[in-house]
Amino acid sequence: MPKNKRPVARKAAKPSPETKDEQQSTELCALALELADESAGADIVAAATRAELEQKHIDFQRLLRRLLAQGKDEALYGAIELARDESLDGYRYLRNAVEEGAANLLLRRDDAPALEIDAFAIPLFVHSQGGLDPAHDFQDGDAYDALLASFTAAGLESPHAKVVLVSHAYDAAEVERISYGQLHAMLREAARSLTEKKIAAAPALERSLRHGWSPTGFGAEDSAVELRFLVGFALKRADDAFYQVPASEKAADAYFARRAEAYQKWTEQYAPLVARCLGRARGADPALTLNFQYQDLFFGARAQGQSEYHMLRLLSELNQAIAGHDPARARAVIAPSDDDEALLVRLSLDGAELVTAAKPHDPAAELALALEDLADALSSLGLSDISVSEDPLD
Repeated sequence: MPKNKRPVARKAAKPSPETKDEQQSTELCALALELADESAGADIVAAATRAELEQKHIDFQRLLRRLLAQGKDEALYGAIELARDESLDGYRYLRNAVEEGAANLLLRRDDAPALEIDAFAIPLFVHSQGGLDPAHDFQDGDAYDALLASFTAAGLESPHAKVVLVSHAYDAAEVERISYGQLHAMLREAARSLTEKKIAAAPALERSLRHGWSPTGFGAEDSAVELRFLVGFALKRADDAFYQVPASEKAADAYFARRAEAYQKWTEQYAPLVARCLGRARGADPALTLNFQYQDLFFGARAQGQSEYHMLRLLSELNQAIAGHDPARARAVIAPSDDDEALLVRLSLDGAELVTAAKPHDPAAELALALEDLADALSSLGLSDISVSEDPLD
């Protein structure tokens, strides 16, 4: 008789990539929510709980670094969306951690100090006649070299840092397309270019330049205002004293004040170099006027530039609505939208509504501060009757 064979155990089916992304999103979100909740009361928790909290932080950072290194954008953005549905504090904690992790990389070396590389950006508004001409974007090699050297010479980065600047002024659409995983890949490419002698391919960087500037439609005689971003990478020793923020509040305030002053001087001294890198306008007058926003890590700078851009558009719309009227007779009501994703301004004159305009609102930002900033901006139009409410408009 033939011997009975032991049945072969079936291998468990591997989860699909979509399922794995969902699992990783859930895990990352859960850790972020716990850390956000427990960190709020960290001063009063027991030693055992502190140890558990530290282990969760290690697990969270390990998973976050792995997802960034693997370019798992679906899992990262999925986790942030999950957190937003659960807790505003958890959402802020997770998004801040992902943004900082995507723009920062620690490079450990055998028998040598650790290195750190950051991805930064500088938003600026370019005023011109006819709009910028993409054919002249970063075509002045001497201006580029001098601008690159200015980051250390003017004290924006440490004298010992190595800085590389992308030779392209990104427009708003190009910057918006750069995801967490893509920026982290660009960061790794920049690190290789600054630490290795041989030239290596940079597919993530090349992908960020693929689309070019979006068409604007400005005529040669039009007054144009365009948002552009300078994007760069700074490599330095992780223990570089230049970047160490003092422990005391007073000393920390003085440290940031010095950094802000150095940046302000840089915008004044090197604006002509930036203008040379941007090229010229399409109109008869090639001159450019620049208004700089503050240098920050990539995603912070992107949010800063976008917020200011939306503010300018809102003010322009409201200014057109009250054209020909006395602003002192107008009444503005500011409130969030039903989903808190926009701030709404209802402008009326003598009881008749002129317009309802909207400005996108970042859910991670403090609503009260955002409403206050918008009210201050409206006063620049000559409006004095301004009401603010944290409840949605009827």
